[in-house]
Amino acid sequence: MKYARFRIAEEQPMKLGVVEGEWLYEVEGDLFSSHKKIIKENKYPLNSVKLEAPLMPRHIIGVGKNYVGPGEAKPSKYPDVPIFFFKPVSAVIGPGEDIVIPAALQEVKFEAELAVIMGKTASKIKETEAKDYIFGYTVANDVTAPQLFHPEGHWMVGKSQNTFSPLGPYIETDLDLSAVRVGALHNGIGKQNSGLDLMILPIEYMISYLSHSMTLEPGDVILSGSPAGAEFMKDGDEIECSVTGIGVLRNRVVQSKN
Repeated sequence: MKYARFRIAEEQPMKLGVVEGEWLYEVEGDLFSSHKKIIKENKYPLNSVKLEAPLMPRHIIGVGKNYVGPGEAKPSKYPDVPIFFFKPVSAVIGPGEDIVIPAALQEVKFEAELAVIMGKTASKIKETEAKDYIFGYTVANDVTAPQLFHPEGHWMVGKSQNTFSPLGPYIETDLDLSAVRVGALHNGIGKQNSGLDLMILPIEYMISYLSHSMTLEPGDVILSGSPAGAEFMKDGDEIECSVTGIGVLRNRVVQSKN
């Protein structure tokens, strides 16, 4: 099932909906509730509404350096301590919203990613159990300003600026991961295009690993890493991140004036 959050008009209340073809059907109830109800009589043409980020995450957890390049061999074993980092929910924007470059910089990087959305509380679970705790998936752009990374390797400031976590356009609950391609078009030119077979840490491993350090809850979002090809973007650029079976997340880039 494909979910979206939307507004009928800019100033109207946020609604939850299910996408069926070119229509959005309003959903009554919480996204993670088992008692959601589709209100068939409340339907809207998909091209007539304003799509928002498909959820407001509880936490956003990213993983670093999780893909090998085409033709490269994967490491023979997983790292003892994988690179994970947090991004704040204040960084979240939706489809069509502007990515803002901080005033002190001239460019920032795009990083197209498959985002995993937790649907159940997970604590100290096995890797083989991880899929049972996933609610669905969406497209993410892990926007990054590496110029703001600390020399000793701390990434927080460079990952956490406002607008640095575009999400959307939809949440897909039934995704064939074997068919997924994670891609990015920068000003219409293809820059990223990879299957999940080039991922170093599988999604199930990441969920299990994190659940042994922290309790994962419904609404937690895990960014599963970005394939080779991420580049810098500047004022006036357009970036389109995509995941097969979910959709395309489009955002413009603007320069902050202050």
